[in-house]
Amino acid sequence: MNERLAAAWTLLPDYLGWHVLLSASALVLGLAISLPLAVAASRSPRLRWPVLALAGLIQTIPSLALLALFYPLLLALSTLLKGVLGHGFSALGFLPSLLALTLYSMLPILRTATAGILGVDPAVREAADGVGMTPGQRLVQVELPLAMPVIMAGVRTAAVWTIGAATLSTPVGQTSLGNYIFAGLQTENWVSVLFGCAASAALALLVDQLLGLIELGAARRNRALTLVGAAGLAVGVVLALLPLVKIGQPASYVVGAKNFSEQYILAELMADRLEKAGAHVARKEDLGSAVAYRALAAGEIDAYVDYSGTLWANVLNRKDNPGRAAVLAGLTSELKKRDGVRVLGSLGFENAYAFAMKPERARALGVASLADLARQAPGLTLGSDLEFLSRPEWKAVDGAYGFRFKAQRSFQPTFMYRALAGGEADVISAFSSDGRISADRLVVLTDPKGALPPYDAVILISPKRADDARLIEALKPLVGSIGVEAMRAANFSVDRDRDKLSPGQAARALAKP
Repeated sequence: MNERLAAAWTLLPDYLGWHVLLSASALVLGLAISLPLAVAASRSPRLRWPVLALAGLIQTIPSLALLALFYPLLLALSTLLKGVLGHGFSALGFLPSLLALTLYSMLPILRTATAGILGVDPAVREAADGVGMTPGQRLVQVELPLAMPVIMAGVRTAAVWTIGAATLSTPVGQTSLGNYIFAGLQTENWVSVLFGCAASAALALLVDQLLGLIELGAARRNRALTLVGAAGLAVGVVLALLPLVKIGQPASYVVGAKNFSEQYILAELMADRLEKAGAHVARKEDLGSAVAYRALAAGEIDAYVDYSGTLWANVLNRKDNPGRAAVLAGLTSELKKRDGVRVLGSLGFENAYAFAMKPERARALGVASLADLARQAPGLTLGSDLEFLSRPEWKAVDGAYGFRFKAQRSFQPTFMYRALAGGEADVISAFSSDGRISADRLVVLTDPKGALPPYDAVILISPKRADDARLIEALKPLVGSIGVEAMRAANFSVDRDRDKLSPGQAARALAKP
């Protein structure tokens, strides 16, 4: 079997188990909320429009945005409860994903349940009233059974939507089949991407067919078909959750990572050192940039690698650039004072934002610096990663040089480099430690005005682990141990090398003297 395919199968029990747990929980909770609302809406025309309009409005919010929005809201609530009651709750991972997917599942159930109840023949209602049924008895014994085939059609739609949207829970720290997709896109591991898509589609089709049996049983008044469909769902959920019971031992430490190759490698490097020290380590990967730091400060993760420029500009909201040493010293002091976060130290390399061009294009235009680029910008297209154009660093560099690009386009990092190679972008916001810079022989433009801050890769430790001797002892040897060329080689081995390595293999190679 192909090595990458074998690796994907190895991860399937864990990813599938969490995906099923999340999707099933959201669907059950969505049903529990939607059915009573549908009954109320069917009884009250005044309530019907606002309830259905609100559910429809939620559907217009992109599912990834809805998932992401719940994290800061829950984190604020957890912080408030911690201040009032002395303890909060986990705002990362399962809970924000569950709430967002529950809201996302409600519209098809609400619409079909309301339509199904309203569609019951008035003569049947009159007959039920005529034999002395109470409104509650009429609902349970007459209206809901007759509306059940229509309701089940909505449940089937909601189930497929929920299973598909659950793949997007990865950036908020929830393990799912989306881990295959997000990691695979970044590392150009198309086997992983296709495997994740196929697994999610297969799960959705299987659940849809089993719910279809329940729908058919309801339509034909065939209890056997209904029981077969329900039993199939129950058995499938139990089998999917069994691996989670086996691996459910609590982790000693949780190591975080953002959503690009270097972060996967460094997370594996830290996790490997902790595991060699006898700790059980869990990994929270593909976190959004803002989510990662907030999760660390709240104690949701124990350690991860971030970059001094990102922390300086985005966390501390500083717009000045006092130099590499001063930025690092300022971060160490301010993050400890403000959030209790410990900066263990720099790994020894920078992963700075750096504008890069193909050498022949740069030579033809006479561009060697950002000042040169500003003069040529009206005729050029800038390609950036998904967040750069909304970051303070872009505002600072744009303010310093006054860029006026012909067009600005955002890409997932892998496709950003492809866009440069294919001519869809003339210059990109690259990353200085990315192996693709050397592999593609790109020219990195100088920054004569020092508009971009330094970006030392630093190990951050959460407040609750700031004095944890085992954690500090395991990770401290990494400080100052990695040069930029070594990091570029490790990144290249994961992203572009013909004999691609997994992040774990690249981390082990990086750790060798």
